[in-house]
Amino acid sequence: MRSESGVETRTIEVEYYDRPTLWFHWLTVVFVVLLFGSSLVWNYITPHDRTWRPLLEGTHVSLGILFAVLILVRIVWRLTGGRQLTPEVGLSGTLSQLMYIVLYVLLAAESVLGFVLRWAQGEEFTFFELFMIPALMAQNRDLAHTFEELHNYLGWAIVILAAGHAIAALVHHYVLRDKVFGRMWIQQTTKGR
Repeated sequence: MRSESGVETRTIEVEYYDRPTLWFHWLTVVFVVLLFGSSLVWNYITPHDRTWRPLLEGTHVSLGILFAVLILVRIVWRLTGGRQLTPEVGLSGTLSQLMYIVLYVLLAAESVLGFVLRWAQGEEFTFFELFMIPALMAQNRDLAHTFEELHNYLGWAIVILAAGHAIAALVHHYVLRDKVFGRMWIQQTTKGR
């Protein structure tokens, strides 16, 4: 297509995700920030504080339970009903798909590790003090230590990959100017989606 000035232009049809997919995405971002932030605060800022540490740890566990449900629902949605956009082609598309797969696997694994860590510690879960989830195994300090290390490393891996994901989105927006970034904003979706 030629513009009025005679310059060759291309019309790019922008695809958008459906609202549930967008909400799942942004809720995941919020949960990752809250969970990672709470663990940093209780481990590095208030490690011996008897007032804040239990509160932060309890909040982290409760949010972790909600996060596990969110990730499960998000994966089911993606596999069954979520809007799948036309995949990008080339190296960018391959890296994008690989990033999504790795992030989904890490998010699911982090949730599972949170549960088995707590159980290996021989401790019950409390969900905002509303109800308890009993420990499903006897305390095993060695196993708990291993799960704690894995949970920690996966948390950092998720944050690093998510930061890479965000940087890639910003590159699409500011350098490539290809509208990829805009399709993740809820207000950008069209009516009926």
